[in-house]
Amino acid sequence: MALNLTVKVHPVVLFQIVDAYERRNADAHRVIGTLLGSVEKGVVEVTNCFCVPHKEYEEMVEAELNYAMDLYEMNLKVNKQESIVGWWATGNEVTSHSSVIHEYYARECSNPVHMTLDTTLQGSHMGIRAYLNVPLGVPSGKSGSMFTPIPVEVTCYDPETVALRHCEKTLKQKKGLEACTDLGLIAEASERITTLLDLVLAYVEDVLAGRAAPDNAVGRALFDMVHAVPAITPDQFDEMFNSNIKDLLMVVTLCQLTKTQLQLNEKLTLLTTPST
Repeated sequence: MALNLTVKVHPVVLFQIVDAYERRNADAHRVIGTLLGSVEKGVVEVTNCFCVPHKEYEEMVEAELNYAMDLYEMNLKVNKQESIVGWWATGNEVTSHSSVIHEYYARECSNPVHMTLDTTLQGSHMGIRAYLNVPLGVPSGKSGSMFTPIPVEVTCYDPETVALRHCEKTLKQKKGLEACTDLGLIAEASERITTLLDLVLAYVEDVLAGRAAPDNAVGRALFDMVHAVPAITPDQFDEMFNSNIKDLLMVVTLCQLTKTQLQLNEKLTLLTTPST
């Protein structure tokens, strides 16, 4: 039953792991840490993590477990919904020391997840893998364990999606970005939707013209998408759109007036203040 688990990782966890790897000691080849989150209905959702200092030798590994527990208890005071769900390590494989570290986390939670993040970028991408430790052996005989892969995917909250899009914009420029206005966000969203619609229309036209092979899965997805849109007349759409635009413009205008009023009050205060 444990192998039916699916791991969903939030981007902030990946950023924290990469940051810990960049800040590692010069003699450290990899970094490990604790995964925090929740488990519900066969889904392990990883929402936070922290680094655990450790040292690896040929035949043993040392980790500051007291530091890990202190940090977890401090995090528990500000977020009681996050519990230990496993541990992470940088690299693209499970090492011989992973079983020793996994034994500690097996005492802290049931079926801990082991996640690896390939910070060496082998294969030209940052690979993410998740494992469960499954016991092996025969009755009255030798026993052991094996790390078995389980599905892992990246999931995002809406604010995280906005932050990722802003990070993506900084790839082509060195200076920072200012927060967009509400109208600016609407314009960007409209532009993205228009681009995606153009791609969908081009694909449909290629299929109809015989230039592309039809895909039943894509066809069903497009069919469901079209029927998910409420059936309204063009007049109803214009009325709804204009009503929302008016409300948005009113809010923007009020914010601008408030900002202008504050600036005027500041200038009047400077003018009326007697000089010393």
